[in-house]
Amino acid sequence: MTSTTVRAPAKINLGLSVGPLRDDGFHELATVYMALDLHDTVRVSLRDDDQVTVAVHADADGRAESTAVPLDADNLAVRAVEMLRSAAGVTTGVDLMIRKVIPVAGGMAGGSSDAAAALVGANAELGLGWSREALAELAADLGSDVPFLLHGGVGIGTGRGEQISPVLSRGRYAFLVVVASEGLSTPEVYAEFDRLEPDPAPPHVAPELMSALRGHDAERLGEHLTNDLEAAALSLRPELDRVLQIGVDAGALAGIVSGSGPTCVFLLEDDADAQQLTAELWSAPGCADVIHTHGPASGARIIA
Repeated sequence: MTSTTVRAPAKINLGLSVGPLRDDGFHELATVYMALDLHDTVRVSLRDDDQVTVAVHADADGRAESTAVPLDADNLAVRAVEMLRSAAGVTTGVDLMIRKVIPVAGGMAGGSSDAAAALVGANAELGLGWSREALAELAADLGSDVPFLLHGGVGIGTGRGEQISPVLSRGRYAFLVVVASEGLSTPEVYAEFDRLEPDPAPPHVAPELMSALRGHDAERLGEHLTNDLEAAALSLRPELDRVLQIGVDAGALAGIVSGSGPTCVFLLEDDADAQQLTAELWSAPGCADVIHTHGPASGARIIA
């Protein structure tokens, strides 16, 4: 039996502006995504029956706890394959083996990354020949982050985040990712946002952030990192405020809660700062790991 292995990146939101609740139950968003060189891998192989199965393994360093990932139809990668098979009118069975590195329930879209990888891998293994654009249309029904993770790089997300426009960005940036020992529920964070901000303004992307990306100005980029969900995440996990303070005091250009949290991401001036900052951040409350990574990175792509 042949197989296809696909690598897909984590994401962070350099800017996340959250607007009013929509009729479909989602919030209107305007966000600037960046894909990071921190990847899950998904191996896709065909079966002799019509079943879709999934197995999950944590990475060798135990960065992502595999036991927190569903192993049934609730797994987003399984849903991705089921949707692709239905749309293509095929019933061939598929085995998925996911190796987790991206933090689970950490606000870095690990489940969406796996779904993007599963779409690319199943498309190849089933011999469908769908374009990346056709896969992205299907991805929008899976989750707000999935279309971006198919493309990677830097992009603006609007609607509920699924409408992607590529962004011109120069150079690469260094980050430290602080993984929390316990995850946060995205619905709970949004519910807390609704409590704290019952009448939010329409979402927008800050022009200063876009200018910093075009000019590869890390210091200016750090000044304009924003996340409207950060206050809600800090309300639910007050210790995250201490994590952010430790990183900035230790020399990071800026620190921000990633998406709905609880992962915190720190922008560095360059890689030379990483070792000392890593040592300082290990003392942060609830820290389970500190990962040195870079962005932007490419989207889901076949590696074997």
